[in-house]
Amino acid sequence: MRFDLKGIGQITESRHLHHKLVCLFIQNYTLLLVIAFGIFFWNHSLYLLGAFIRSEVLLLFFSKMPQIGLVSAVNLRVQGSSAYLWSSRSSSLGTESRDGCLQRNSLCFAGSESMGHKLKIRTPHATTRRLVKDLGPLKVVCIDYPRPELDNTVNYLEAAFLSSTFRASPRPTKPLEIVIAGAGLGGLSTAKYLADAGHKPILLEARDVLGGKVAAWKDDDGDWYETGLHIFFGAYPNIQNLFGELGINDRLQWKEHSMIFAMPSKPGEFSRFDFSEALPAPLNGILAILKNNEMLTWPEKVKFAIGLLPAMLGGQSYVEAQDGISVKDWMRKQGVPDRVTDEVFIAMSKALNFINPDELSMQCILIALNRFLQEKHGSKMAFLDGNPPERLCMPIVEHIESKGGQVRLNSRIKKIELNEDGSVKSFILSDGSAIEGDAFVFAAPVDIFKLLLPEDWKEIPYFQKLEKLVGVPVINVHIWFDRKLKNTYDHLLFSRSSLLSVYADMSVTCKEYYNPNQSMLELVFAPAEEWISRSDSEIIDATMKELATLFPDEISADQSKAKILKYHVVKTPRSVYKTVPGCEPCRPLQRSPIEGFYLAGDYTKQKYLASMEGAVLSGKLCAQAIVQDYELLVGRSQKKLSEASVV
Repeated sequence: MRFDLKGIGQITESRHLHHKLVCLFIQNYTLLLVIAFGIFFWNHSLYLLGAFIRSEVLLLFFSKMPQIGLVSAVNLRVQGSSAYLWSSRSSSLGTESRDGCLQRNSLCFAGSESMGHKLKIRTPHATTRRLVKDLGPLKVVCIDYPRPELDNTVNYLEAAFLSSTFRASPRPTKPLEIVIAGAGLGGLSTAKYLADAGHKPILLEARDVLGGKVAAWKDDDGDWYETGLHIFFGAYPNIQNLFGELGINDRLQWKEHSMIFAMPSKPGEFSRFDFSEALPAPLNGILAILKNNEMLTWPEKVKFAIGLLPAMLGGQSYVEAQDGISVKDWMRKQGVPDRVTDEVFIAMSKALNFINPDELSMQCILIALNRFLQEKHGSKMAFLDGNPPERLCMPIVEHIESKGGQVRLNSRIKKIELNEDGSVKSFILSDGSAIEGDAFVFAAPVDIFKLLLPEDWKEIPYFQKLEKLVGVPVINVHIWFDRKLKNTYDHLLFSRSSLLSVYADMSVTCKEYYNPNQSMLELVFAPAEEWISRSDSEIIDATMKELATLFPDEISADQSKAKILKYHVVKTPRSVYKTVPGCEPCRPLQRSPIEGFYLAGDYTKQKYLASMEGAVLSGKLCAQAIVQDYELLVGRSQKKLSEASVV
């Protein structure tokens, strides 16, 4: 591998050698630590260590040097006689590209590729400033990141196999008509896979919009506002399979493999965890943690690592046993300093379940860490390229309808009508009509189901346990500003503020919402329990105070800087179920004790908890249960017809 430094800058030989020696010492010391951590914490095979010293990893030895355009000469295309660098305004925070995207600490050479992927070289902060001083301001070109290699991971293949069982199942001699309540991802997934198995789903949605917790609406100006800020992780194998099955993989906009946290103690600054593409898991995650010294000190990292040892050695059984303890209490029990919780896990808890670590079950955190550390691209994030109802939900609806299924909007269920034996006779809609079928699925949120739960079922333990499952309130805020904000990234950002969870400048991260002149921030306001009943104006005022810390040079609470053009506040009083300690045993299996009645939704039993991935997987498991019960359900239908003919 060759490195081309021509025409990018000059550095003295002695200084170059000095930096190289210092850097090699630091990086080799880090290398030994990484290998030690990898062997000690994870029982991986030796081929991972072999991969660690591949030629690409040579880049790591130079990552702390004054990196003035360090470029692999693999397949480099240039314009004219030198690599193309387009310049514009810049700052210590980054530079802005022609299409308005702000990138920090990176140089992109237009038209270059490395191993078939567009090339991006990250440089240290000081280097970025020196380049600007010596060569004039640089323009960093925004690039689309390729879809990561997910298709050969164990979880992806497992999800793909489950999908294939529906397509490969024997075609039913009598397709079942399955009535499904709720066109969120759980209901859509159930209907999709039942249609794949040759059955006829009838999907009923109470509102006039698809998506449930991923619903969105268009305002009078033609701008979209959403129920939540939705991120698609590489560790979502069923979601990724669903996109592939629908032929819409290109609708995911993958971002660089990083996690970016705001620094409350340093307003306007960020700290990054950058995952190396050259390393396999878990080494890429371990190295990302080791290289970040802004959020955790080395003693804190060591204590945290020691605290995690039981989870790593105990495996899945240990993880499941931690359902009964909160994140905060678990950390203290393991001797992990409170500052680790404050610096990292407040933000992580709010992002995962919209609540703080003193409420969240530690099982939730351990499951997320397990997915993110075991899979190389597990924590890599993608944004949908537009609004979810049209860009994700409609392709599912079209697939269902192409297989003979139905999707009906504005069909709110008023009552679950029972037969004399306690089974479901029909779903009664608000207009008085009755929808009958061979089987019934309730795929709306657990709080809605509990309101409609028939009196005859309330003493059944399966349904009694649902009382502990309660949706968590969440507020999603959208603010359109009169200018393009610069202190941001083309990425999801963890605010680490007391009122906000995560946020993104959707005018940069999402193609449909793109605007080169004005920013639209989408922010998750959480925890929201104390705010859900407050007015929109109060919520916006509180949000602006938080934004003044995140954008100190661009936003002030009184709008003396950036001004609000408009805003939308979307309140969800009961969103995903609140993952508090002790709720795991209360989560129901998809097959209920009532013959012919099933549940779907992220609160039902599946391994991805309260998430989009969990909702999609719950739908697949629900459809699987119905397909397995085919003979039973056909027999029930025939018995019902016989009884009706006798009458």
